[in-house]
Amino acid sequence: MAETESATAIAEIVNEKEPTPAEVVTDETAPAEDTPVEAETKSEAFYENKTSTVFDSTIDFTVKHPLRHTWTLWYTKPQHGGSKSDWGDQLKEVINFDSVEEFWGIYNNIPKASELPQKSDYHLFKKSVRPEWEDVQNENGGKWAYQCRDKRQVDIDDLWLNTLLGAVGETLEDEGENEIMGVVVTIRKAHYRISIWTRTANNEKALLAIGRRFKELLKLPPSEQVDYSSHKDAATSGSSRAKPRFSA
Repeated sequence: MAETESATAIAEIVNEKEPTPAEVVTDETAPAEDTPVEAETKSEAFYENKTSTVFDSTIDFTVKHPLRHTWTLWYTKPQHGGSKSDWGDQLKEVINFDSVEEFWGIYNNIPKASELPQKSDYHLFKKSVRPEWEDVQNENGGKWAYQCRDKRQVDIDDLWLNTLLGAVGETLEDEGENEIMGVVVTIRKAHYRISIWTRTANNEKALLAIGRRFKELLKLPPSEQVDYSSHKDAATSGSSRAKPRFSA
């Protein structure tokens, strides 16, 4: 996606957030200028050796920490004026990123989940995967979901951030499983919901392990649970909340 399109998409989210948002800081304090000796040292140590990661250079602060996958942030706009437009028309691709620094740059400059208007969603999915049941990489999968009806009792921003970090940090599944496709936060008048979408719905051992890690990540008490359902079951039932196949 072109930079201008990404900027427009982010601006669109910012303009639609709730009336009392937290202040978004976009300006960074300019770093102090190097002395001629410091600049020369950096040039010799960094550019001549062509280092490219922070593990190779302790003096250059322009290098990035790469993520294992490239991720895409999507946003579902709330429908206005009682319109019945197709859900796909409300789904907007915002921006791609593939480094830790880019992740934090985006996260710190868009509205928090608690600031989003009702009937909107954030989706963070691996690049080339659309956050739709019909996507070929999702059609045989399902999702873990945690739904909270007492919105006053949870810090949705904390829960969502922890879920994002678990996804991009690849800590929700074992290496090589490649089950997780993306994560979603859903903002509704009566509840919040956070979901983890998976590639398959029949790899029970791997899926249960993801569910347990998801519950630990959310720091849920034993009395609360997360439920797993397949996308095909949801499509058949006509609801995003199909009967769970299993719980954790």
